[in-house]
Amino acid sequence: MSNPMEVYSQAKEFLKEHATGLAFVFIAGTGLIATRRWMAGGVCRSKARLDGKTVLITGANTGIGKETAVDLAGRGARVILACRDMGRANRAADEIRNRSGNGNVVVKQLDLESLQSVRALVADVKTSEDRLDILINNAGIMMCPKWQTVDGFEMQFGVNHLGHFLLTNSLLDLLKKSSPSRVVNVSSLAHEKGEIHFDDINLDRDYDPMKSYRQSKLANVLFSRELAKSLEGTGVTVYSLHPGVIRTELGRHLWPTIALWKRLLFNPLMLLIKSPWEGAQTTIYCAVDESLQNTSGLYYSDCGPKQAAPQACDDVAAKKLWDISASMVGLA
Repeated sequence: MSNPMEVYSQAKEFLKEHATGLAFVFIAGTGLIATRRWMAGGVCRSKARLDGKTVLITGANTGIGKETAVDLAGRGARVILACRDMGRANRAADEIRNRSGNGNVVVKQLDLESLQSVRALVADVKTSEDRLDILINNAGIMMCPKWQTVDGFEMQFGVNHLGHFLLTNSLLDLLKKSSPSRVVNVSSLAHEKGEIHFDDINLDRDYDPMKSYRQSKLANVLFSRELAKSLEGTGVTVYSLHPGVIRTELGRHLWPTIALWKRLLFNPLMLLIKSPWEGAQTTIYCAVDESLQNTSGLYYSDCGPKQAAPQACDDVAAKKLWDISASMVGLA
């Protein structure tokens, strides 16, 4: 058995010899922990219950949509998962029921790249649901090639904006009937470098995946702003948000285009970015926090208000985008 004094002496000598290296490891580790905590962002602290209320979430079979569904179901809401892939959606519904302890989770078909599918969902919801208290436009596509929707629109603009534009407007009567109610639009920090290309809205002349994504995310914020104005006095409030940089499937079209050496470099950094649970917090905050009940049309990040980019506060552009969108989806 080693003599305690010898062990103490050896440990002291080791610390003395490796003081610089150990200090570096300690500082680096502390820095990584602090960075990870900062990247995690805010957490929704509201304990609001949603018993007797109905929530519809698009794209809720994965990522932040699924985590949002788990939270709201846990608060007692009837949660409708509006998803394209019914197999994955049904598996997600089972998981959400188990994790939340709430069996009142239903799945409905929605393919946002098809206006016919949007209209079919609206007809279904109006027939089967007596109320709609919270609509969360969460689904999206990011950085895909130059694809077209079923109706011939550029894919990212069509799915991220036009599909949700039609869905929301078509459900307004039910939302008003259920007021106070909320519409939550999941946008992105990418809107800050976005521009609405009114003279080439489908980017037929100059398509670039990032350019398209930024346009669609700016459209989300502008839509929220104009929608909030049109709903003043109805009891329906509107919120747009940046969920953060998150480990989800959203980047599945982007990741393969990145050089292998960059992917190898980025892989360790992936541990620092938000988990889906962390990424869902601002969506949940906008959906339930009591302090936002009389606030509408603002933009949020990390569970708090954030100043949107100047181009996202342009009322003229918001109205012009609304009119063009209404014409494109047949609401004009």
